[in-house]
Amino acid sequence: MKPYIEMNSGCSKCFEADSIPGAGKSLDAGGFKTSFGTVEIFLSADQLPPELCERAFSGQVKDLRYYDLSARALAGQFDHRYLVLRNTSTGAAVVQPVFFVDQDILDGIPRNLHRLLTWPRRFFSRWLKMRMLVIGCSAGDGALDSSEPWVVPALHETIGIYARQSRTAMVLLKDFPAMYREVLQPFATGDYRRVPSMPACEIDLDFGSFEEFMQKRLGRKLRYKYIKLNKKPPVEWEMLVDASSVAGELYNLYKQTHDRSKMRFEHLTPDFFARIGREMPDMVRFFVWRVEGRIAAFALCLVHEGTMHHLNIGFDYSVSLDLQLYYVTMRDLFKWALEHGLTRYYTGQLNYDPKLHFKMRLAPLDLYSRHTSPWINPFYKIALGYLQPVRHDPVLMQFPNAGEL
Repeated sequence: MKPYIEMNSGCSKCFEADSIPGAGKSLDAGGFKTSFGTVEIFLSADQLPPELCERAFSGQVKDLRYYDLSARALAGQFDHRYLVLRNTSTGAAVVQPVFFVDQDILDGIPRNLHRLLTWPRRFFSRWLKMRMLVIGCSAGDGALDSSEPWVVPALHETIGIYARQSRTAMVLLKDFPAMYREVLQPFATGDYRRVPSMPACEIDLDFGSFEEFMQKRLGRKLRYKYIKLNKKPPVEWEMLVDASSVAGELYNLYKQTHDRSKMRFEHLTPDFFARIGREMPDMVRFFVWRVEGRIAAFALCLVHEGTMHHLNIGFDYSVSLDLQLYYVTMRDLFKWALEHGLTRYYTGQLNYDPKLHFKMRLAPLDLYSRHTSPWINPFYKIALGYLQPVRHDPVLMQFPNAGEL
C-alpha cells in the first residue's frame, strides 16, 4: 500500500487507486471512487469533517466517542481507520470504522485441536496467522452508522477495493448483532460466509425486585446461594462516573479476569478506564465493590435507552471466590437497574454457565468473513464452519434459544 500523505484539508488520507474497472479511480481530493460515489480514509476520528463527527453513530450506545476512545487506547494492538462513504446521487455520507490486525485464525478452538493444527509453526512462524481487515469496533459489537438501502452495497464494494489496496489476506465483519442479518445479506452470500460469533446475553428486567426474581425465576441451587449471601454482611459498593482516580486499580482487576479467559481479543488499558467516564459521562457508570477498604471488584456499564450494557468486569481473585463476588455484583447491578427504571440488562461474551442459571437468553452476534484470494476463499469458507468457536462451547447449546445462533 502506498504511503499516506497530508492533504489540503489537513487530514491524512489514503489515495491509492484500485485497478478494478469503473471503481477505485484516484480522486484529486484523496480517496477513491466507487459506483455509488466516493470513499475517503481518515487516520483518526478528530480528522473527520465536523458535521460527520456530530452525527456519526448518534443515538447508539457506542457512539463515535466510544470508537475514538477505543482506537486511541488500543493503538498499540490494532491499526484503526475511518472510512467515509459518500453517495454522489443523494449527497448522503456515512462513517464506518475499520482496523487491521494480525489474527490467529485458530483462536478459540479447543486446546488439543489447536496444538494439532499449529505444529507447523515450529518451521513457519506465521502459519495460519494472517493480516485481517476488520469492519466494526475493536472493543465491542459491530454496528452500521446508517441502514439506508445504499449503504451496505456501497460498503461491500468499498471493502473489496480497500482490502486489495492494503494487501489484506482476510476480511471480517466483527460481532454484528442479529438485527443486522437482513440488511447485511449481501455479506452472507457469494464470496462471504456468515458464521456465529460467541454471543452476548440479555434478560428483561420485568420483575419488581431482585427478591421477586430470586424466588420466581432462579433455580433452587442459585436461590439457596443468595439466601446465604443475603445473611452475610453487605459488601460496600459505590457508583462512579469518572473513575480516573482509581483507573490503575480497576485495570489490575480487569487484567486478572482477562488473563483467566480462554479467549482474548482486545486488551484494555489503564488509559481506557481513566478516560471513558470523562468522555462519555452521560452513559458511563462504574460500580466498585470494596473489601476492607480495598477495591475487590468492579463493573463498567453504559446506560442507554433503558438498557444496562455491562461491558467489563474485574475481580481480585484472592478474595472474590470466597466472598462469591460475582453473584454479589450481579445482585447489586440488578437492584440498581430496577431502582433507576431500567428494563433490560445486556452483557458481553463468554462466562456462559452462570448466565444460563440466571435465566438469560443468548443475544446472537455474527461474523461475516472471506479470504481475499479467489482460489483460497472456497476452502476458507468451508474451514470457517469448523473453526468457529461456538461449535466448541457445550454450555451454549443448553440455552433455550441456542437455535437462533
